[in-house]
Amino acid sequence: MIEMKELELIQKNIFSIRGQKVMLDKHLAELYGVEVKRLNESVKRNIERFPHDFMFQLNTDEWKNLKSQIATASWGGSRTLPYAFTEQGVAMLSSVLRSKTAIEVNIRIMRAFVAVRQYLTVEQNISNQLEHRFKLIENTLDEILSDQNDINEDTRMRLELIEETLTILQTNEKVPNRTVIKGFTK
Repeated sequence: MIEMKELELIQKNIFSIRGQKVMLDKHLAELYGVEVKRLNESVKRNIERFPHDFMFQLNTDEWKNLKSQIATASWGGSRTLPYAFTEQGVAMLSSVLRSKTAIEVNIRIMRAFVAVRQYLTVEQNISNQLEHRFKLIENTLDEILSDQNDINEDTRMRLELIEETLTILQTNEKVPNRTVIKGFTK
């Protein structure tokens, strides 16, 4: 089973670029124990195994943006833009590198990709649940405020009726539709 520290190390090197989860050639070379140059040479010799949805080269802006997000000084003086490998591209690397180490590392990397995907799924489920709860709260508050507005409207109508009645009484006019009860008249 993959150790937690190793999993965290691999997950730390999985980035989101162009809407895909990828690992860079530099990090893969470190994990496989080969030079970046050798890894890229193997890929180029077998380029037909790496379509654009398996591997792509970062453009200058992507590379600058990624370097600014990662606080590390270990990028070295590479003169070429790095290659990014999707999960499928990483899986293909084990067939290109053809070593026992490559296969073992590849299995660990696949497990890390799965763990990232599971984490994102759980995070999305939590987000959906929170969104649902917020909508319930919003609907409940709308109902409460609506009921309060109805009460306020009812109260407003009663106050207007009381005000009308007081105005009539002050002008000593006879209140219309008033039933006189015997024994209680002046």
